[in-house]
Amino acid sequence: MGATRLRLLEGAPTTYEPLLSWVEEVAELTQPDRIHWVDGSEAEYRQLTDELVAAGTLTRLNPDLFPNSFAAFSDPADVARVEEQTFICSRNERDAGFTNNWMEPAEMKTKLKGLFSGSMRGRTMYVIPFVMGHLDAEDPKFGVEISDSAYVVASMRIMARIGTDVLKKMEQTRAFFVPALHSVGAPLEPGQADVPWPCNPEKWIVHFPEERSIWSYGSGYGGNALLGKKCYALRIASVMARDEGWLAEHMLILKLTSPEKKVYNVAAAFPSACGKTNLALLDPTIEGWKVETLGDDITWMRFGKEGELRAVNPEAGLFGVAPGTGWGTNPNAMRAIAKGNSIFTNVALTDDGGVWWEGMTNEVPSHLTDWQGNEWTPEISAANGGRPAAHPNSRFCTPIDQIDMLAPEYFAPNGVEVHAILFGGRRKTTIPLVTQSRSWANGIFMGATLSSETTAAAAGAVGVVRRDPMAMLPFIGYDAGDYLNHWVRLSAKGNPARLPKIFLVNWFRRTKDGGFAWPGFGDNSRVLKWAIERIEGAADAVETPIGFVPTPESLDLDGLDMTPEQVEEAVRFDADEWRAEVPGLEEWFARFGGSLPLSLTNELEGLKKRLD
Repeated sequence: MGATRLRLLEGAPTTYEPLLSWVEEVAELTQPDRIHWVDGSEAEYRQLTDELVAAGTLTRLNPDLFPNSFAAFSDPADVARVEEQTFICSRNERDAGFTNNWMEPAEMKTKLKGLFSGSMRGRTMYVIPFVMGHLDAEDPKFGVEISDSAYVVASMRIMARIGTDVLKKMEQTRAFFVPALHSVGAPLEPGQADVPWPCNPEKWIVHFPEERSIWSYGSGYGGNALLGKKCYALRIASVMARDEGWLAEHMLILKLTSPEKKVYNVAAAFPSACGKTNLALLDPTIEGWKVETLGDDITWMRFGKEGELRAVNPEAGLFGVAPGTGWGTNPNAMRAIAKGNSIFTNVALTDDGGVWWEGMTNEVPSHLTDWQGNEWTPEISAANGGRPAAHPNSRFCTPIDQIDMLAPEYFAPNGVEVHAILFGGRRKTTIPLVTQSRSWANGIFMGATLSSETTAAAAGAVGVVRRDPMAMLPFIGYDAGDYLNHWVRLSAKGNPARLPKIFLVNWFRRTKDGGFAWPGFGDNSRVLKWAIERIEGAADAVETPIGFVPTPESLDLDGLDMTPEQVEEAVRFDADEWRAEVPGLEEWFARFGGSLPLSLTNELEGLKKRLD
């Protein structure tokens, strides 16, 4: 052990003993050839990306089209979150709850140590100090990811604040950090050639909530490997938030300014691939309203000194689903991406050294190289059942400060006050365009029963309706009933007059002929305007058994080519559809057993009575 420290930790840029001990322990287990302490510098990034290009992992893009940008192509078996292999290993099985996979921690540690033993042989072990949120926040949350993937280092540099400054602050404050261990599980024997995308058929994404640690094995992709993202910022952070009295949520945050220069901050929870990034980067279609973004995926919220709910985005980059993000649907995202400094994964390559994906432009290129390296033309695609050029879960990884509409408050260490919370899913029927909750407790009920049709962001069948509480189903680090109880209990900390108003939205409702009932995208600003006017007491609504829905006249439809009948179709509450929904709600709540908050049982009973 002493010799290992002398050999591999020689020249370590820190004297922080808890970190040195952990790095030493991991090096002993995984047997890397060398250790690299990540400093986060431009020179380091250049060297790493040069090495990744030489290894065939990254393709350098045309600098005139996408400066300082790269495309990566994963193994076809490593393309999405692996929810079936994601575990919460709490000491008691009951604490993981029915929404999570569980294994006894000691048993899991034995299994993982067997897999990690020698897993970095022939590779470099990278030590990545990072902070979620701002270094100068009142309570900065630190992590250290150890990985044998340079692709992970390059991506983490975009997604989080990493490197020397973080390490110094951890050392000065003797800060607690979340140890996050990652290996692609592909050791190299002497003389063995590497592959462009090393990974292992066996994959494990494991969280130990009591010790606040993360172990990820076998996958090099996305949130499976960028451990500051869903693993830390949601699964582990949700447990920290429960214990410390705050909320870690799968939400965007946007800043909305009215023509009267009044500012409202809106947090919104949507399952993956249901339009979060599009809403966060909204271009309003109504005169005089301005949207700025604060975050597109993760929000940490805590009550401030006056009982107001404050939100901060703990991330430094966008890790967005590429297909469907385009110049016609999300020009703000596209402008940020066009500035470069981005890593794209599993998109298609254009013949002039750029990238393309479905929905990026109205015009489909006549020739591409698809994400698996095959020639792609519209004709070849049609002959292969419409095979897409980019993987449906392909991604762009882009620095958030390249967004022209980034709100200056993004840089405020302790965040902004939240005035409204939206919950939204992808439903063809039943859920109206927008519904205001009857009360804060009723709003929690809306979040707890949120439902969506599944998308390509997770492995498995697409188009199945599943309940997704607060859009957190794959990300709650503990029992889902306890999580909902935490929302209910935490509310007591809030000033009732300052609690955000809660709304349920559905941009995806279909008409009888199968078209979308609402145009969506920039026109969703009309729904935000109605929500703000409800907060101000200025907009009309109809009270229904599920909450308050707009009167067709109360929505600002100026310049929108919709008939009153079409608007009515979008906002309509249908009692029969909701009566058909109730058995599904009862079945969902039954799964929580005794941990469901009584207030939510009461909300469901109240809904049933109102429907009768």
